[in-house]
Amino acid sequence: MKISAHLISWLFVPLITPVLGMILVMFVSSYQDVLNEDCLYTMNPRQKWQIIYYYFFFCVVVPGLALLYLKGVGVISTLEIDDRRERALPILIMFCSCLGLYLLHTFMIPKSYGFPKYIYSYPLAGVVVTAICFFQTLWKKVSLHAGGMGILSGFLIAYAMEMQEFQMWIILFAIISSGIVMSARVYLEKHTLLEVVIGWFTGTFVTFAVNYYY
Repeated sequence: MKISAHLISWLFVPLITPVLGMILVMFVSSYQDVLNEDCLYTMNPRQKWQIIYYYFFFCVVVPGLALLYLKGVGVISTLEIDDRRERALPILIMFCSCLGLYLLHTFMIPKSYGFPKYIYSYPLAGVVVTAICFFQTLWKKVSLHAGGMGILSGFLIAYAMEMQEFQMWIILFAIISSGIVMSARVYLEKHTLLEVVIGWFTGTFVTFAVNYYY
């Protein structure tokens, strides 16, 4: 059971969940209206992969390498950042990565190009969530795993609500996966129930609000 919990924690590491969300909505069929102006599924395949590469670089590569460096020089004791006092700098790095992705899309892909709004709102949600997590971690060791699953859930729910047709099993997948991940973190005694609940609700509601009302 403990091995399974560790495996789940690494499969749904917070750095990968934003990329997973973008892949799901880009490659699982959905339909908005006659114009499909905010439908990511109908984008040109070449444009889809370009966006995914950007997400992977800013959400996984940059913060991942930064964590390895911080671990190497002794700033953090573990890659999971078990010590709450060590979390401020890694979260700031994640904040800067999300901000970099948002600014890249804003300046390289102007809204006049007619790209779906989620290209801009999704990384902006990451900026807001990581900023909130930074202040939360000053008083509580809020679960970043739960926050990452919340970002995934909030994004998928906001996206689904603006589509006329959507594969609802994706929402079910996100909710069930969130429960499994949060259970694994509590089982491993990495977090309390309160810490995973705060993380998930923060990620979900903030991401939903930013993407839906952007």
